[in-house]
Amino acid sequence: MVGQAFDVIVIGSGPGGYVAAIRASQLGLKTAIIERSELGGICLNWGCIPTKALLRTSEVYHLMHNAEAFGLKAEKISFDIEAIVKRSRGVAGRLSGGIAMLMKKNKITVIKGEAKLDKGKDAPTVVVGADRYSAKHVILATGARARTVPAAGLEPDGDKIWTYREAMVPTSMPKSLLVIGSGAIGIEFASFYRTMGADVTVVEMMDRVVPVEDAEISAFAAKAFKKQGMKLMLSSQVEKLEKTAKWVKVSVKDAKGAITVVEVEKVILAIGIAANVENLGLEALGVKIDRGHVVNDGFGRTNVKGLYAIGDVAGPPWLAHKASHEGVVCVEKIAGNEVHAFDTSNIPGCTYCHPQIASVGLTEAKAKEAGHAVKVGRFPFVGNGKAIALGDDQGLVKTVFDAKTGELLGAHMIGSEVTELIQGYVVARQLETTEAELMHTVFPHPTLSEMMHESVLDAYGKALHI
Repeated sequence: MVGQAFDVIVIGSGPGGYVAAIRASQLGLKTAIIERSELGGICLNWGCIPTKALLRTSEVYHLMHNAEAFGLKAEKISFDIEAIVKRSRGVAGRLSGGIAMLMKKNKITVIKGEAKLDKGKDAPTVVVGADRYSAKHVILATGARARTVPAAGLEPDGDKIWTYREAMVPTSMPKSLLVIGSGAIGIEFASFYRTMGADVTVVEMMDRVVPVEDAEISAFAAKAFKKQGMKLMLSSQVEKLEKTAKWVKVSVKDAKGAITVVEVEKVILAIGIAANVENLGLEALGVKIDRGHVVNDGFGRTNVKGLYAIGDVAGPPWLAHKASHEGVVCVEKIAGNEVHAFDTSNIPGCTYCHPQIASVGLTEAKAKEAGHAVKVGRFPFVGNGKAIALGDDQGLVKTVFDAKTGELLGAHMIGSEVTELIQGYVVARQLETTEAELMHTVFPHPTLSEMMHESVLDAYGKALHI
């Protein structure tokens, strides 16, 4: 059966897909979006948003346990895991409904079902069930899923071995769990469950936690996590998982080859993601795929006429805000507007564990590897009045500058609300700001943002409060 013809068809309604569809409609392009599950994709329904709802709960729970430090009294503190999960799912549901409203507002046709691609005229034909849809431009925004390694037993079973999906909707609070991988997903779940009272072990192949971050930030994070009672097994990997009636026996091998067996109730797999490139017909069309991701040219264009790819399916960084911006660049180019190729160097990364972690640009090590002579500034949270007043004075702001030009090469932060603060440095990098402009910027007092100013000053020997 022949369906409608469109200017743009977007496959996938995550933060890349739905934003691309909205922008296409705003530019006067007749647009459709195809979704096999919930509008909003993984991020909104099973990722970014509901996990932040869980982490907010754990933050409040932590504060309640430390009420006396604020002159307050709280007794018999407890929680209801069913209510916690219900709130998290309600937050996701509310936003998914908001996406539906945006689709209607922007006159975007929503097609429910699983899409496949076939040969077409201007672009591949999109097949959904018995219907065939044509478009001048087709955008793949199919996202990614949790990576598993069945051969090593690293495969979810819905009971004792979880991915983020199962970890987000526990029916009871496990007394113990082991998280494989200390990237953003793994460490956020580790932080949530540890704060809620579980005995948590984290296994990481690299020699430090959150290994993509600056080494100094990783070291600070490890110290904080250990103080919270989290067990970290670094330079280690899981060799084998054995399930019994009650436990999962996890055999962990360290760098020297020694095996340690850890018994836990649950295991969370956080070993990366795999792009959703299967069962779309990409092979038959000859779409170029590299290391499991669809290759694009910076404007979203693939090697196949009329076919584009954005977001997680198009490769790292695997972040919602990257997908959204990439979608806008892609659609602007389709519409014939002047637009720069998508640049990933100014994309901030945020991890919502406790303490929070945020960064943009080059780490100190990467800056030196790239041949830069650097000036590095640091400012600790313990020197900031607002942080002390908040009762959250453990953290660090670190800035990295090119010693010759004053270019802000990177910024790295750990501590309270740094996922909000980082945008100041993102804007600075986007505007190609040097240390001079940052030094002469007035930061309000008392705020956490003052530490950003002090870190810049410290890089040039001018810090005022340390």
